[in-house]
Amino acid sequence: MKRISLPTIALITTSLASFLTAFTGSSINIALPTIGHELSIHAVRLSWITFAYILSANVFLLPMGRLADIWGRARVFTLGTLIFAMASLACSLSSGAFMLIGFRVLQGLGGAMLFGTGVAILSDIFPAEERGRVLGINVAAVYIGLSLGPPLSGLITNSLGWRNIFVLSAGVGLVTFGLAFRRLEARKIPATGGHFDLSGACLWGSALTATVYGFSRLPAVPGLVLVFLGLILFSVFIRGEVRKENPLLDLALFRGNRAFTFSNLAALINYSSTHGVGFLFSLYLQYLKGFTPETAGLVMISQPVVMAVCSPFAGRLSDRTEPRIVASIGMALTVIGLVIALFLRRDSSFLLVIAALVTLGLGFAFFSSPNTNAIMSTVEKKSYGVASALVATMRLSGQTLSMTIVTLVFATVIGRHEITPEFYPAFLSSLRIILAIFTVLCLAGVFASMIRGKIRA
Repeated sequence: MKRISLPTIALITTSLASFLTAFTGSSINIALPTIGHELSIHAVRLSWITFAYILSANVFLLPMGRLADIWGRARVFTLGTLIFAMASLACSLSSGAFMLIGFRVLQGLGGAMLFGTGVAILSDIFPAEERGRVLGINVAAVYIGLSLGPPLSGLITNSLGWRNIFVLSAGVGLVTFGLAFRRLEARKIPATGGHFDLSGACLWGSALTATVYGFSRLPAVPGLVLVFLGLILFSVFIRGEVRKENPLLDLALFRGNRAFTFSNLAALINYSSTHGVGFLFSLYLQYLKGFTPETAGLVMISQPVVMAVCSPFAGRLSDRTEPRIVASIGMALTVIGLVIALFLRRDSSFLLVIAALVTLGLGFAFFSSPNTNAIMSTVEKKSYGVASALVATMRLSGQTLSMTIVTLVFATVIGRHEITPEFYPAFLSSLRIILAIFTVLCLAGVFASMIRGKIRA
């Protein structure tokens, strides 16, 4: 029997990991109302079940990407699958909100080790002319996970309980670990070596945590203090990185590289204006429309199905034409989807919901892999690990900012109350405010995407 080649093994394993992280995230969104009811969690703390994972992954992502360049990308990736699986199992055993949030932080560490290495491994193994295609397949795996997450979550939540969502994630994680350990890690994809910037990693994590947590506490005075502290720490971090021989983040990647800089900015804006939508739609369908978790999952599946179908096509298209054009079209479609969502009311038709989800799905599909292709095409091979980590950092920073906006608006409009019928009008007002903010952000993202310049001569 013919032995499977290294590129095929890498694509299968990294795509399986991408599926796992996406499946877990989309599953939890559907289960949140049930988790909140069982553990008596109010709306703001409920959002932290999603928020804690994103923040943790973001804090560890850049350090793990740099460590992958030094220690070996396959090695860090393999260890990450094991940590993610064990943390998922621990989440299933949680007896309270703080315990669950704590294990979600550990899950975020495992996720960071996967996010910061997967794209680097694929970019390292596959030639540049095939990069868009394989990245499109990898992104499709993400969207397949997003597609299966809602309906399976609804089914599992209704019949077996929400804890079994984490049990399933742990099982898939262990399978991925076994494949990576036996086939990917054994091939010993080379590392570049160097020294790890531990002080920079600690400063980066402290700055990010202070800033993001501070945003979640706004408009209270402690929130303002933390945001100000975080910005100071970021300034200290950047000044220190410029002077270091082996920095955590090589700022030379941004200097004189307009395409790299604006591609990352476009990614940050895109995810800032879209990630919270899934969380909002889950709550809207279950609270205001009265859908069960299973039915809500079936409705929301329309968006990731469109993503999964269109992402490989968008990736191949970005191999043949300017990724800037394809990604910008995707951002414009996302703006249209957000505008459609702005018209949602308590009595809105089913067709309006589907139209918003499908349009958003098209936008995501035509943006993600072409934009990643653009970023990875502008750096040297030795910097693939850091560039891959930056791709994921922009994504998770955007997701963090997106959930910060959601949490801040909820705290201001709804307050620390469970979403009961008397607070449905307040929830709907929050929904409109958040979607309006997202629409304005996404319009700015179209501009950033267009002015990045040409990737190909």
